Amino acid sequence: MITLAQRIEELRCERGLSRPALAAELKLPRTAVEKFETGRQTPSREQQAQLAAFFGVSLFYLRGESNDRTRQETWMDAGFAGEEPAPAPAPRRAPKPTPAPDAGEQGGTLLDSMIAGKKFQEALQRAVLEALRSPEGQNLLTQVIRKELARMK
Repeated sequence: MITLAQRIEELRCERGLSRPALAAELKLPRTAVEKFETGRQTPSREQQAQLAAFFGVSLFYLRGESNDRTRQETWMDAGFAGEEPAPAPAPRRAPKPTPAPDAGEQGGTLLDSMIAGKKFQEALQRAVLEALRSPEGQNLLTQVIRKELARMK
């Protein structure tokens, strides 16, 4: 399982930043990032939110609770506002490819194991279908289809 400290170091290295440079970018004390990465200090909630925003990742990803970098507000707000989601900022250096862990494989997060389960996937499918059958879901589908048809013209 990836820790918050490891994730901060991974994201910092992807950007090609030194520890003091990242601290300066975030207006933190010079040694703060070193303390975060070595586990001597845990960033406050505000600092975690600041780090996630800087790297363009979700708090779940930053904390090592998920391997999905997607920021929830990016894709959820776009669906309801009728807008396309903003593209995620491209890392300066390509990350090392990591295979998706199997449910029983070590190294995956608890969330990854849960999502890989058949019962969870079936429950999620039922919930999505139920939501799409609701009047609000039908309205959302209509908006998306109209937008796509207009884009195709």
